Amino acid sequence: MHLEFRHLRTIKAIHEAGGLARAADQLNITQSALSHQIKGLEDQAGVELFVRRSKPMRLSAAGLRLLRLAEQVLPQVEAAQAEFAGLRAGRSGRLHIAIECHACFEWLFPVLEAFRKSWPDVDVDIRPGLAFDALPALQKEDVDVVISSDPEDLPGVTFTPLFDYSPVFVAAAAHPLAAKPWIEAEDFRGETLITYPVERSRLDVFSQLLTPARVEPAAIRQVELTAVILLLVASNRGVSVLPDWVVREVKYNSDYVTRPLTEHGLTRRLYAAARSEDLEKPYMRDLVRLAGEEARRLQSQ
Repeated sequence: MHLEFRHLRTIKAIHEAGGLARAADQLNITQSALSHQIKGLEDQAGVELFVRRSKPMRLSAAGLRLLRLAEQVLPQVEAAQAEFAGLRAGRSGRLHIAIECHACFEWLFPVLEAFRKSWPDVDVDIRPGLAFDALPALQKEDVDVVISSDPEDLPGVTFTPLFDYSPVFVAAAAHPLAAKPWIEAEDFRGETLITYPVERSRLDVFSQLLTPARVEPAAIRQVELTAVILLLVASNRGVSVLPDWVVREVKYNSDYVTRPLTEHGLTRRLYAAARSEDLEKPYMRDLVRLAGEEARRLQSQ
């Protein structure tokens, strides 16, 4: 039996309308065409689908079986059609984000909270990009956006700048290095450096300062949460380097000091990497806009 969606729509329409004439009007076809369609379907099934002697027109047992099928299948088909229409119009889609910047979780959550209110039909998920190779996953379409400060020349991938930030030295106010106007690589030799649990190559303090200078801290302590890093620093258990927007409140706390790295400071740029073909999607453009606004808000505090 060759069953099509139009057959299910026909069965449902006749059942709801109670007759061929009104059903034909609903389906926007002639009554003759509708009768021919039913006859062809009954010939395939080998049974009658309607009790024609009844008024209003009534489904047979076989017709009721098809009606149940129509009531199950047609809503799913309509939902899929609406979803595809949303995808074409850019109202819905998938936004799975990988983050290579450990501190960015705190910055990104307010961005996504604003995003979901504007784009409720976009499926949002976050994956810590530090746990896997995020950029290859982007190329394979396992994720849709990668937040990174290390742009690469990759075919089919565009790195959109989000904002600039400065990695800054953070220490307890009583720490001897607090007296210096800026911090150099050599200053870390005798220190316990408190970092996020991330590979050295992904930490600004190593990639931009210590590794080029071939300087090794006395010890490295890895901590998951920014709040705990600051607690340890305030207790003089070590020093840290964090993005300036992460330590915005520290500037007004007498327990800490922040100092630039090197005399002129260091500047880094955060990017949103996405497949180039996806950048024209309205919700993708809005994510970039919201990210920039949130970053500027944090840096102005």
